[in-house]
Amino acid sequence: MLQYHTVPVTPFAQNCSIVWCDQTREAAVIDPGGELDRLLAEISKRGLKLTQIWLTHAHIDHAGGTGELARRLQLPIIGPHTGDQYWIDGLPQQSQMFGFPPAEHFTPTRWLQDGDTVTLGQSTVQVRHCPGHTPGHVVFYSAEAQRVFVGDVLFAGSIGRTDFPGGNHQHLLDSIAQRLWPMGDATVFIPGHGPESTLGEERRHNPYVGMRHAGQR
Repeated sequence: MLQYHTVPVTPFAQNCSIVWCDQTREAAVIDPGGELDRLLAEISKRGLKLTQIWLTHAHIDHAGGTGELARRLQLPIIGPHTGDQYWIDGLPQQSQMFGFPPAEHFTPTRWLQDGDTVTLGQSTVQVRHCPGHTPGHVVFYSAEAQRVFVGDVLFAGSIGRTDFPGGNHQHLLDSIAQRLWPMGDATVFIPGHGPESTLGEERRHNPYVGMRHAGQR
């Protein structure tokens, strides 16, 4: 079964998730935006073996520590979708703009597409392409654990911003309706910022994408 522990990192309080297979103790880190030594200490404390980096998208608060972590531990970088290539290319400028430490350049080992799967020990995780916040945004869904790591697509009571270059509000709404809702109301999502919630709670009550927004009762 897939397990996880979320560590908010950087001044943006970005939810970096450490996920692992509880049978093999193999771990991946989702969106290592920064504070790498703190993340590695959490991994060591749990007796895990970090083998992969997974990225939902390439904004600085999610991807800022990726290049350094991959270099230090010789880890493969999995994701995001190729639509975020220009965000990866612009990471040095992003780090300057938002006052982050300089971000090391990286090239993903594997780009992801909608419908792909990633494997961690004996756990298989599904990939869904969810553009809107960024063109190449993906989410990681574990059906067995009923958890989905959604990056900045959906939040408790809110949705991702679409005013950055490449953002598209309608694409974001379509991603939520077509990619997330079918995962089921009981599925818990781990957002890129803030508290967890369930897809059912947001489908019923989120003012941006819920039933009321769609004119349903």
